Amino acid sequence: MLQPIEGMDRIGEENAFAVLARATQLATQGRDIVNLGIGQPDFPTPPHIVEAAVKALRDGHHGYTPATGILPLREAVSADLHRRHGVEVSPDNVVVVPGGKVTMFFAILMFGRPGADILYPDPGFPIYRSMIEFTGARPVPVPLREETGFGATADDVLSRLTPATRLVIVNSPGNPCGGVMPKAEVAKLAAGLAQRPDVAILSDEIYSCMTYDGEAHESLLKYPEIRDQLIMLDGWSKTYAMTGWRLGYAVWPDQLVGHARKLCVNAHSCVNAPAQWAGKAALEGPQDAVAEMLAAFDARRKAVVAGLNALPHVTCATPKGAFYAFPNISGTGWKAKPLASALLEEAGVATIGGPDFGIHGEGYIRISYANSLENIERALGRIGDFLGERDKTA
Repeated sequence: MLQPIEGMDRIGEENAFAVLARATQLATQGRDIVNLGIGQPDFPTPPHIVEAAVKALRDGHHGYTPATGILPLREAVSADLHRRHGVEVSPDNVVVVPGGKVTMFFAILMFGRPGADILYPDPGFPIYRSMIEFTGARPVPVPLREETGFGATADDVLSRLTPATRLVIVNSPGNPCGGVMPKAEVAKLAAGLAQRPDVAILSDEIYSCMTYDGEAHESLLKYPEIRDQLIMLDGWSKTYAMTGWRLGYAVWPDQLVGHARKLCVNAHSCVNAPAQWAGKAALEGPQDAVAEMLAAFDARRKAVVAGLNALPHVTCATPKGAFYAFPNISGTGWKAKPLASALLEEAGVATIGGPDFGIHGEGYIRISYANSLENIERALGRIGDFLGERDKTA
């Protein structure tokens, strides 16, 4: 009998894809399903980006590219970071990868090993803990709390540092809660982590363009005191509705970028060539579609929060970023995952149970408002009917 390495038994999954598969199966059987589970924009990729990929194919960009990405794209990333954050980043420090998860994998692989501690947000993107456990490192959850708007606090992070800490993962704006770390907290965190130059930082900023109510994203790239420790993750999937293009990037410090390049060579050689030219067009072309998408998300966000707070025994803090709400369902008497399952199977609404995002997720479900207002309203109505009927029979 074949026996893979022990670490394979510790790899987790991202249950949003399992829920998507079940929702698709039910829809195939004729059920009317509203999917508020999967975290991807429901908008098409803007036409000028699609055309850039088509042109690249017609122009003969069919071969391998440099492992870290074509230079014109890395230069476009550098220019975009300067435009958005006012920072100087050399294209030599930019590594283009097939999706944001690759950067997570590389960073955790570099610093995770038995005896090491890695801090990560909880509730948080499930791949963080999955990959930490794969490496044999000790996962150290940093709780995100409803009373602080699900934004991490510097004190919560810094108080969990130990001599064994090798990597700290930060995600703002955050998945699954929609929390945003305020500028003052980001500055305090950077100052504290600068005192531990032996600790690497992975800042997942994939939702950096998605903030609301005047909240501004504060990138850790803006703090020179930690640039030698910082791996900043961003990409095109969320901002430009390009999830299926599999295109992301990271900014790596000088002493790590060579290691990242070698991992690219060993893992995937390079990123799809036409997709890279599409990524360049996204950054350099008109941003109207991004603004329109964000305005639509904002309208949906307000409708979701109002609708959830009107449901029996449900409360919902207002998310400040991304496109997720994380309502508190503890008052319903349900555990989160059974409720999410029942909503899908009985009410035809796909959501994700909070425990799929960590040990601090119990009592919550994740709602993605990357769906139309019409569908959101239908889903809220179904959830309300479901909870109301259960109240009657309780």
